[in-house]
Amino acid sequence: MRINRSKKGTLRLYLAIALLVLINIGIIGGCIIIKRYRFASFTEKDFTVYVGQEFTLDSIMAQMSGQVPEKSLTRLMRLTRTKGFPPYIYTGAYRITEEMNVVEVYDLLTSGNISSVRITFHNLRTKKDFARSMEKQLMLTQDELLALMNDEEFCREKGFTPDNIPAMLLPDTYDVYWNISAKSLLDRMEKEYNIYWNDERREKARQAELSPIEVATLASIVEEETNIADEMPIIAGLYINRLRKRIPLQADPTIKFAVGDFGLKRILRKHLRVDSPYNTYKHYGLPPGPIRIASKRAIEAVLNYDKNNYIYMCAKDDLSGRHNFAATLTEHNYNARQYHKALNALKIMK
Repeated sequence: MRINRSKKGTLRLYLAIALLVLINIGIIGGCIIIKRYRFASFTEKDFTVYVGQEFTLDSIMAQMSGQVPEKSLTRLMRLTRTKGFPPYIYTGAYRITEEMNVVEVYDLLTSGNISSVRITFHNLRTKKDFARSMEKQLMLTQDELLALMNDEEFCREKGFTPDNIPAMLLPDTYDVYWNISAKSLLDRMEKEYNIYWNDERREKARQAELSPIEVATLASIVEEETNIADEMPIIAGLYINRLRKRIPLQADPTIKFAVGDFGLKRILRKHLRVDSPYNTYKHYGLPPGPIRIASKRAIEAVLNYDKNNYIYMCAKDDLSGRHNFAATLTEHNYNARQYHKALNALKIMK
């Protein structure tokens, strides 16, 4: 049976209309997908994803969970199935911002374009404290850091010893890469140390008859003696007087360091007998290195020490944390008796 021309024309028209409808549906669907992936924000707040050596896609998704809407995670998972995801990506920190869409997040995570992170350390005593703090903030381990800081050759190359390398560490805030190596981190600390110790500070140290390392060592003692800013330069001046008169420092904080107990409230004769180069009652001069990582405030107090005639100091009997200073032994003995009376009244024996 023949189909007349009018019917053929009508069929062609229907087919054309159907094709146009399908094309439009495809365009609309494509626009929706493009809008969803290209324009929809991936997150409502900035955050950082950390990729360590034990990387898996699941570990990244787990970090994002709770940080972004569930639909964003679903879109990212779909995209990784479509485009693929490398079995290994560069370690580091990837900063994801609220301006990014899912495609940009995918591209970032597979690019190796890592971001820096901000590390901070303050109020630390030992190398181990520093290493532990860095392990919490960076990808490295405290064992890696301690191995280098206890390595004599490594320290010697930087002009230090394992005892005095804490002098190289200046408490502050720094921007570094999260996957920085232990060596690179210490190289950065050396760079910051050299920047800090400019000609002006080195000249002040020279006038005090101290090297930069000795300034940091004395600053660590001063900082253990007090956290009161206006007393720091006075105490620094007192100890510089003792050094110049060749009188042993007799600094109680060095005894606490020597016996490994900074919690001691009272220094007894048994403590003064400890055989240690940090026992400044038995050994003249500064100890082999800092007894804590000295703050810049304490270092500046030593560089700008108070030019006084004090030789002795003793905690005040009001136990306020402040000190009485004396130029003579008679004055000091009186101050010491008052202080020990206060300790006895409170039954503080150790």
